[in-house]
Amino acid sequence: MTLLRRVRWGAALLLVAVLLWAALAPLRYPTRERTLVFARGAGSVAPVPAEVHLTLGVRDVLLLHNRDTAPHVFGQVLVLPGHVFRLPFEQAGDYVYACDAAPGQAVTVRVANHPDPGWARLGWRLRAFVEAVRTLPVEAPGD
Repeated sequence: MTLLRRVRWGAALLLVAVLLWAALAPLRYPTRERTLVFARGAGSVAPVPAEVHLTLGVRDVLLLHNRDTAPHVFGQVLVLPGHVFRLPFEQAGDYVYACDAAPGQAVTVRVANHPDPGWARLGWRLRAFVEAVRTLPVEAPGD
């Protein structure tokens, strides 16, 4: 067997092992919270997203953190400047909240069921990876 063929087989086996791990390994995160930040000048300079995705058992608590100097309304909750509010979810579904700092004045919280092992979990991990890459902060190199 040539060296090139061994490298190809090794790469293929490594890919299969990674996909099996992603499909079968339990989902673990250091916290079940996903933070939604009202930044300074929220609504005009840095609006909050129109959609937030949560997953039961993984990220099923929405943490509202107001870093602005003005209070903000999220649904029936008034989040005062410098305060934090935890909003837990126990059922899957789409929840629409009025929000004064969101585009269109509403935020949809999409809560998905915990993905079962197999294709569902593999797809969940791939979507989470793509979302993490898509939302990476872009910073210029330091002087």
